[in-house]
Amino acid sequence: MLKKLRKWLAGFLVAVVLLPLGGCALPGLAGSGNNTVRIASQNTTEQQIMAYVIAGMIGHYTNLQTTIINNLGSGNVSFNALKNNQADISSIRFNGTDLTTILNEKFQRDPAKVNKIVVNEFQKRYQMTYFKSYGFADTYAWMVKPAFAKKHHLKTVSDLKKLAPKMKVGIDQIWQNRQGDGYPAFQKTYGYSFGTVLPMQTGLLYDALSADKMDAILGYSTDGRVASYNLKLLKDDKNFFPPYDGSAVATDAILKEHPQLRSVLNRLVGKISLRTMQELNYQVDDQLEEPQTVANNFLKKNHYFEGGNQ
Repeated sequence: MLKKLRKWLAGFLVAVVLLPLGGCALPGLAGSGNNTVRIASQNTTEQQIMAYVIAGMIGHYTNLQTTIINNLGSGNVSFNALKNNQADISSIRFNGTDLTTILNEKFQRDPAKVNKIVVNEFQKRYQMTYFKSYGFADTYAWMVKPAFAKKHHLKTVSDLKKLAPKMKVGIDQIWQNRQGDGYPAFQKTYGYSFGTVLPMQTGLLYDALSADKMDAILGYSTDGRVASYNLKLLKDDKNFFPPYDGSAVATDAILKEHPQLRSVLNRLVGKISLRTMQELNYQVDDQLEEPQTVANNFLKKNHYFEGGNQ
């Protein structure tokens, strides 16, 4: 009897977890009052920091309330929250990712073309406004320890060619067979292959490199662990990886209901560099500050971007 009860409970929990986002009101995703703006955030450090940055800006410049829908598992989940009127603003969306995963458009490397397609199609298909970039792009980046770079005179990704056949490198689990900017295309563009390629969870990559279990890893340019582990990013000298510019996205419905939100979000355009985003992530990932604390300190230091675009 006990075994049957446990089996039933396990099945029930799985069923709850697998309920589609559009068919249920998960905690924090239900409708809120007319004066409350719902901000969707994925489960990465920079997503959470930027959600609190947006909330802080709204609180500073308007009389509106905010609530953060935190720890959403993917870009698709946060997009569907906006699409299904369960959120009003997405804290960060990356145009290169949205081009292929949300819009199902052909892979592009030209940043201007990517941005034009994504901005126009989000407006046309989903009545969502894609704001201009915060100022940073999160993209793949090859990185090594400084001592390794110094020993082998490494500055660019092309410099790895002479070492590649004997190298052990770590990559995230989706990059190996990714279309467009994955490993097959990388080998063709750069003209070499690595001796050993080990896919693993993103969070383990940096630990593996720090512990000398890898010679190089393919990480993310804005990751706070780049600074935490003092890693050297190699220049993508063949411009293989397209920049995925980070922007806020809001539904046209919330911008129509509260027009002042447009000027608030525009104040952040171009104000956060790659180095700044790395530093903010570092404060959370390495120094164990809370994302909300980091965001609030950042806003106060910059006087809430009083001279920003409006």
